[in-house]
Amino acid sequence: MREVIVIGGGVVGLASAWWLAEAGFGVTLLEASAELGAGASFRNGGQLSYRYVAPFADAGVPLKALRWLLQKDGPLRFRPEADRRQWRWLAQFLAHCNAGTHRRTTTRLLQLGELSRTAMERLDGILPKEEFAWREAGKLVVYRSPRAFDAAARLAAGGEVLSAAECVAREPALAAAQAVLAGGMFNRGEAVADCHAFCVGLGQRLRTHPRFRGVVRGDARGFVVERGKVRWLDTSTGMLAFDDFVLAAGIRSRTLAATAGMYLPLYPLKGYSLSAPVRPGDVAPDISVTDFERKVLYARIGGQLRVAAMVDLVGEDASLDAGRIAGLLRQARATMPQAADYGQVSAWAGLRPATPGSAPIIGATPLSNLWLNVGHGPLGFTFACGSASILAAVMRGEAPPVSLEGLGLRA
Repeated sequence: MREVIVIGGGVVGLASAWWLAEAGFGVTLLEASAELGAGASFRNGGQLSYRYVAPFADAGVPLKALRWLLQKDGPLRFRPEADRRQWRWLAQFLAHCNAGTHRRTTTRLLQLGELSRTAMERLDGILPKEEFAWREAGKLVVYRSPRAFDAAARLAAGGEVLSAAECVAREPALAAAQAVLAGGMFNRGEAVADCHAFCVGLGQRLRTHPRFRGVVRGDARGFVVERGKVRWLDTSTGMLAFDDFVLAAGIRSRTLAATAGMYLPLYPLKGYSLSAPVRPGDVAPDISVTDFERKVLYARIGGQLRVAAMVDLVGEDASLDAGRIAGLLRQARATMPQAADYGQVSAWAGLRPATPGSAPIIGATPLSNLWLNVGHGPLGFTFACGSASILAAVMRGEAPPVSLEGLGLRA
C-alpha cells in the first residue's frame, strides 16, 4: 500500500485525503492550525455554485477593474508589492482576459462543477447534509445595469430570466432593492452550506477510516528533492518521508512548490465575509443571491446570514480591513435591510488561492511523487469533491473522470 501525506487541512485537502483513502492509499494529513478548515474554508460565502462558474478573467474585466478601483466600496482593491510573483500573475491574468479563453475555461469548469456535484452526493451516506447546513436553495443573480442584464438574458442557458418585480416575488429579501434592479437570472440546483462544518464533519469521518493514519500538527517548510522525486518533507515537527506527497495547502502551496524548483501561478485573492444572526421576523433570503455589479453574495446558512464579497490584491495579508468591513456592511444594510441583526455581525477575511485563469491545478508534477490539488480560488468548496476524485484516479494510474486539459500544471 502506498503511503501518502496530504499537506493542508482545508476543504480541498480534506476531500483529497478522503478520496485517496477510499482509493486504497494509506493517508496522513499535515495541518499547521489547531483546527481543520481554519483558513480560506472557515467563513467563505458558502455557495456551491456548480453551474455559475464564470472565470474572473474576461474580455471586459480590465476596464471594469479600473472603474472598481475608483469606487468607495468597489469590489476590487490593489496594493502593489515588491514581489515579482504579483506582477507575473497579473500579466498572466491579463493574457486570459479574452472571450475565447473565457469560453474554453468556462466549459472546463462546468464539467468540473457537474463532477463535483455528483461526488458530493456520494458522501450522503457518510456525512449527512444536515450536519453542515446544506440547502438546495437555487441561485439568483441580480443585475442593476439594464445593459448587463440584457447581455445575461441573451446568453441564458437553462436559467430563468426574471424582471425586477419577479426577482422580489421569488426572493422577498430583495424588496428594498427593487427600484435599483434591472432584473435577474435564476438557476435551480445550486446549493449553500457551511464549509467549515463540512470540514469538521469530514475530518471526523476521516479519523475513523481504516486507511487513515492520523493528523500531524505541524508547519510544512519545504521539500528535499533527490533524483527527480521528493525524498523528505521538512516540517516544524521534523523530516517526514512518504511514498507520495500531495500539495493542497492553499496559498502556502506556491512557496512550498518553489522549494522543489516549481513555479505555481497562484495569487491570494483576499475576500471578506460578514455573519449576522437571523432573528424571528427577519426577512432573510431563502435563495442564494449574487449582486452581479457589486460582486456581493448573500446566503442564509443555518441561523446566520452570510454576506461575502471583494477581491483585494494585497499579498498574503489576511488581516481584517475595517474600511472594507464597514463598506460591506453598508451594502448589506442597503440591499437587504431586514435580513438579519446587523448589530451582531462577526467579520472574517481569508486568502483564496487563485490561478490567473480561474481553473484549479490538479494532478502530476515534474517530480514523480509530488501531486497537486491547488488554485481553486473562491470555488474551493464547490470543486473540492470533484477535484479530489480526479486526483485519486490520476494517482492510481487511471483515466480521470473528466479531461485534464486546462487543469494540469503547465511547464
